[in-house]
Amino acid sequence: MNIRIDRAETDRMVGLLQQYFRDELDWEIDQFPAEFLLQFIIERIGPVCYNQGLADARGAVAAQTERISDALYELELPTE
Repeated sequence: MNIRIDRAETDRMVGLLQQYFRDELDWEIDQFPAEFLLQFIIERIGPVCYNQGLADARGAVAAQTERISDALYELELPTE
């Protein structure tokens, strides 16, 4: 899967990386290396986060489905 991020969002994330490096590591990182780092994060770490999001969504849908199923059972009428 190829994750595509538009230019404006890429620029925003690069800025966040640069700010992090500056604030937390006291190190200036230029635009070009920050973009390479961002691309690495997107390619290597992004799929892990994406898959976790899908797993979380799957769990949320399963929980809602179970609640709906329980509610439907409560609507059943006695047959005797």
